[in-house]
Amino acid sequence: MKLSDLGPLMARRRDGGLSFGRFSAAPELASLWPDDVLEQFLFDHGDNAPFVYDYGNIDLRDIAWRLETIPAADFNEMPTGASDAGCIETYAENPVHWVTVRPPEIGRHWEMHGTWLRPPILIDRRLLTPSESGLQVVEGRTRVGVLRGRLREELHIASNHQAWVGHLRQHQELKPAEHG
Repeated sequence: MKLSDLGPLMARRRDGGLSFGRFSAAPELASLWPDDVLEQFLFDHGDNAPFVYDYGNIDLRDIAWRLETIPAADFNEMPTGASDAGCIETYAENPVHWVTVRPPEIGRHWEMHGTWLRPPILIDRRLLTPSESGLQVVEGRTRVGVLRGRLREELHIASNHQAWVGHLRQHQELKPAEHG
């Protein structure tokens, strides 16, 4: 199942016909991914043309998601999709601005905990190109940009950050039953 297979569902969401609860309960999505990933990846961006360009060739059933702890330094060189190249760096130029234009609890969380309030979505780059390695920012480009900017400006940041990471799901082949 690819993003293009979700066209009718995305059209209903776009027309206001689906809340996230109803969207996530759709038979093709039920139990596919954790709700936080489903909302940030598919509900928020599943029909955004540049996003579809970057991630539309992935079989969504091939991705297994885990909430992982990532060292802050690992985010410094982490790319995003080709259609949004440079956007993380743009957010990093003025991290204070990008926090102040968000709800106040986001700024308080950065000041108190040195990290984002909601984990961003990252993907193992091998899902996109088997010869690649490392992680790529799928959603949360502003958050990662703020982190980079805060690092550069020597503002308070945590040494580790939570992120949803999508890895290639290991499909288990069914073995024929042994007969004795």
